[in-house]
Amino acid sequence: MDVVQPPRNDSPARMEPLAKLPVFWSLQGKRVVIAGGSDAAAWKAELLAACGAEVHVYAEDLAEGFAALIAASAPTDGGNEVCPGRYVHHPHTWHAAVFTDAALAIANCEDDGAARDFFNAARGAGVPVNVIDKPAYCQFQFGSIVNRSPVVVAISTDGAAPILAQAIRRRIETLLPRSLKSWAELAQSLRERVNEKLLPGPRRRAFWEGFVDRAFATIATPEEGAGGALLADAERLAEAPATGRVTLVGAGPGDAELLTLKAVRALQAADVILFDDLVSDDVLELARREARRMLVGKRGGRESCRQEDINATMVKLAKAGKRVVRLKSGDPMIFGRAGEEIAHLDRENIAVDVIPGITAASAMASRLGISLTHRDHAQSVRFITGHSRHGGLPTDVDWRSVADPRTTTVFYMGGRTAALIADRLIAEGLPPVTAAIVISDVSRPCERKWSGTLASLSDGIAEIGYDNPVLIAVGSALAARTIAGDGQVEPPAQARATG
Repeated sequence: MDVVQPPRNDSPARMEPLAKLPVFWSLQGKRVVIAGGSDAAAWKAELLAACGAEVHVYAEDLAEGFAALIAASAPTDGGNEVCPGRYVHHPHTWHAAVFTDAALAIANCEDDGAARDFFNAARGAGVPVNVIDKPAYCQFQFGSIVNRSPVVVAISTDGAAPILAQAIRRRIETLLPRSLKSWAELAQSLRERVNEKLLPGPRRRAFWEGFVDRAFATIATPEEGAGGALLADAERLAEAPATGRVTLVGAGPGDAELLTLKAVRALQAADVILFDDLVSDDVLELARREARRMLVGKRGGRESCRQEDINATMVKLAKAGKRVVRLKSGDPMIFGRAGEEIAHLDRENIAVDVIPGITAASAMASRLGISLTHRDHAQSVRFITGHSRHGGLPTDVDWRSVADPRTTTVFYMGGRTAALIADRLIAEGLPPVTAAIVISDVSRPCERKWSGTLASLSDGIAEIGYDNPVLIAVGSALAARTIAGDGQVEPPAQARATG
């Protein structure tokens, strides 16, 4: 039985608005115009020449650095590998005829009048134009660049914050090893032969995902013979039967920045994503655009997909050769029925692996700045489901041990049974003044929290409500630091709810 995804009315657009269209434009052998001989013009000229352009510079005089750049880039008998393009200096100012057959036009103008004249002349000739540091006379902008060519990353803030773009570039520089250039060149050299061996689809994508894994697993350049080994891998993939696999992925509590890198890679490699109702749209936005998305939500007290149908859908898709991601809120192995799904996939001989996620209790602790264990208060922590399958308190829990004052206990899905939890723990001997916290929608913009005591837990759940995912934490360790809505530390007895 297939599972149909109902529309999510609050889902974001597949493509959010863009300030500018990022375009990577080949300038190899193309003629470009630079008007002006300043250092700023020199930087643009050097960038264009690095792209293989023929850079025509129109200026009566050149800055010392610009003149040195042109002289150093002059071709030799063996060519010039450092500068794939070339420079042609015209020792006079520009005129209307310079735009003939030009691909781009860039100028450094002292005043708005000169900028306007250059801009209008270039536009009249149908040549895209940029006047340095004068946004009103620019049809395009130059972004901040991370160069691992043929891998090129460009960052733009639409001119609003150049320093921010530079900071982003520095951060990306640390993530992309210099060796990526060699791996990208290897990929470029293998692409046609790989495409001959592997048809478009799961096998070809699996090959390139394996290639990427190898490239990012090391900071070294490819070893000698790596290309031959990779082509052998492609041949093996071509002959192998088309079999899919399932990956259980922890989506965390909601904040997409809490995803692991491995989880993001799984989302970007998926053919189909079966996701829970609690998975945030921000997390789904990180998935491969072409991946089919199927909502298989399960929420307490609401209409849900049957587990049997979810299991059958995973098997059907995997046997069709699809790479399936079963995307679960929090961590798949904590109250996520992952054990049932893994057992079913094992019976069907479907390959399955698991990528852990940040469970809600850990996110709660970090958000509140509260340690769940503390050598002066609690030496252990428990995660317990807050209700049975029939809606009441779970009957197979040793409540006397749960009431241990040296343990921090976090109840998942316990909103509707909060009053029963408090009564039972007090009845088992836990002091009514024991610190308690209720938090809903942890790590999301709509997060709300309340702090108080076990005796006042009913008041807390009444304040927070239980329509959204709720966590209840109980234990003396929580009293070490209770965070109020204004960020100040308050005694736990002073209960408060914040939005």
